[in-house]
Amino acid sequence: MAKYRSKRYKKAAALVETGKSYSLADAISTVKQFPAPKFTPTVTLSFHLGVDPRKSDQMVRGSVSLPHGTGRNVRVAVFAQGAAAEAAIAAGAEHVGYEDLIKKIQDGFTDFDSAIATPDAMAEVRKIARVLGPRGLMPNPKTGTVTDDTAKAVKEVKAGRVDYKLDKNGNVSASIGKSSFEPAQLEENARAFVDSVVRAKPASAKGNYIQSVTLAATMLPGLPLEAALYTKASA
Repeated sequence: MAKYRSKRYKKAAALVETGKSYSLADAISTVKQFPAPKFTPTVTLSFHLGVDPRKSDQMVRGSVSLPHGTGRNVRVAVFAQGAAAEAAIAAGAEHVGYEDLIKKIQDGFTDFDSAIATPDAMAEVRKIARVLGPRGLMPNPKTGTVTDDTAKAVKEVKAGRVDYKLDKNGNVSASIGKSSFEPAQLEENARAFVDSVVRAKPASAKGNYIQSVTLAATMLPGLPLEAALYTKASA
């Protein structure tokens, strides 16, 4: 059965040149020309990587602070007690708690976009790993979300830090802003993300690490990017 596409999507698809690999600047320009839905689309950069997701030594994950943020209000949950909890609240975290917050999540609450925990809270937080993990919300020291400095972590996340992790199909993706951003802002955010993924290359990865990169906006066609974007970054 053919997949239904809206008239808006078809109009946008007509602007995409078949078989063309776009420069980053051209891709951003084209996305901004697409007929937009009634909301402001999120622009996403997606990588297909030449690694084996089944091998633990080829896992790719990390975080990057985008120069111009993501353009969205990031709701943060913090697992902490005492001074660390108070600091998280002062920094603007929406949900702060420990056993009470864990119980709330066990009961089905997941109304947040990022989770932070102090090291001493992790023993309890691991009890909800099956809830947080599949949603990409499990705190991890490698992404700076397991820390005693909860205030700094909350501020970084809200300022535009994005976390990314390899999925089972060998892909990594993250938002680099909104379609309403200036082209230069989207380009600088994209390059920061590319550089971070390049630095996250596992030592055991062989051959062509970054196989393809696609720029897309919510509910709109994706645009394949020229290899020069990421081969230069990894040189």
